[in-house]
Amino acid sequence: MFAQTFYHNIITMKSENNSRRQFLKQSLALSAATAVPSFWTPATARATSTTPSVSANSKVNLALIGIGFRGGEIAKDLYKTGLCNIVALCDVDMGAPHTQEIINMFPKVPRFQDFRKMFDKMAGKIDAVTVGVPDHAHFPITMEAMAHGKHVYVEKPMARTFHEVELMMKGEKKYKVVTQMGNQGHSEDNYFQFKAWHEAGIIKDVTAITAHMNSPRRWHEWNPKMTSFPEAEPLPSTMDWDTWHGVVHEHDYNKNLVNGQWRCWYDFGMGALGDWGAHILDTAHEFLDLGLPYEINPTYLKDHNPFFFPMSSTIIFKFPERGNMPAVDISWYDGLDNIPPVPAGYGTSDIDPNIPTVAGGKIQPSKLNPGKEIYSKTLTFKGGSHGSTLSIIPEEKAKEMASKLPEVPKSPSNHFENFLLACMGKEKTRSPFSIAGPLSQVFCLGVLSQQLGTKLIFDRETKRITNNPLANQLLYGSSPRSGWEEYYKV
Repeated sequence: MFAQTFYHNIITMKSENNSRRQFLKQSLALSAATAVPSFWTPATARATSTTPSVSANSKVNLALIGIGFRGGEIAKDLYKTGLCNIVALCDVDMGAPHTQEIINMFPKVPRFQDFRKMFDKMAGKIDAVTVGVPDHAHFPITMEAMAHGKHVYVEKPMARTFHEVELMMKGEKKYKVVTQMGNQGHSEDNYFQFKAWHEAGIIKDVTAITAHMNSPRRWHEWNPKMTSFPEAEPLPSTMDWDTWHGVVHEHDYNKNLVNGQWRCWYDFGMGALGDWGAHILDTAHEFLDLGLPYEINPTYLKDHNPFFFPMSSTIIFKFPERGNMPAVDISWYDGLDNIPPVPAGYGTSDIDPNIPTVAGGKIQPSKLNPGKEIYSKTLTFKGGSHGSTLSIIPEEKAKEMASKLPEVPKSPSNHFENFLLACMGKEKTRSPFSIAGPLSQVFCLGVLSQQLGTKLIFDRETKRITNNPLANQLLYGSSPRSGWEEYYKV
């Protein structure tokens, strides 16, 4: 089986260049081109699309791709804006309990299990789509939608590999569509505060950021000595398992690969970093113009496992000087026992009450709740995740600075309204692929360092890893599954 061969080679690679070359030869040239399904017109065969016209006085005709769990929450948040009509539902398991709420909300709306068939039959009736599916499936669905000229709202992170994110950014430019990544805090208080404080010179000369997510994760309950994927279980009769895989090579069905469990596995998800990084580091990454790091170093990986994410991780990202801004080190901490030190005068750590729930579930508190500390040459800031605002610490310094702080404007629209209004030409999205893409690529590099358990040296100009041939190849991932190659041609 491809997956077991792939990970066996990673385990044994520790590694001389010869064995790495042999591994690459085996794992990156597996798929021979085969016929594309007849119902799908490849992206390369379609004409370049222009931004579809949505009247400023009309509602956006929206197709929902992924309607359970987080996909269902996105659907409800978009619908309650009053700015869209729901015209199509798509999910690989329309019979699952978690898809029934959205089906019941829109009982007369056409339903599909394969997004390609949906576009084949309904492309002319769709203005925009949501992509609320596992991380590994973001890329092909988004590329298909953009090639049809459809605006796209896709959950974070944008994609699972560095190269897929690169292609999505190219697609945004080529097809001239509105895009938005679903890091909702990028339209809330923290976004406007960080922007205003940076422009006023309050946040300047930042040299270090500590970011942390130490709440329990799904894989923390697993045996870290697991040496293979879980054994095959009976496939639910309602599940389209082939379409669920998308570009990823096929695995045997098991309940621990689906329904949120996919986030645990390198083949399908992006772990704690990909899940929470976009809610913690988004504003710093954009307004400090960080771009891509030149070094990614996993200094601590507890119970490293080539299949699923470590029990705990510390990853150091190094960013160079940028214009008149100094170099910045970002230290990422996750894991129940991997709590970073906090500065004197830190105070308490609170969870933002506005963090979205998924299927009614709230994030579980930890010793240090999700957030960050930002260190500049003169000031120290602490903040949470999503829309949580920053505070200057210690409290005495905050009182001293209070009169110097600029007024922070209110958000004119939440993240969902912002996307739909942008589809109508009334606003511009705050987290388009051009902004969210490089941020997502930072996470792709971090996850790759976790998976291989090694430091990576990255050339920001050529976008290549220069010290590890295997890692450089894995910027592209393994070859796509037969029949899905066309998505990689933009």
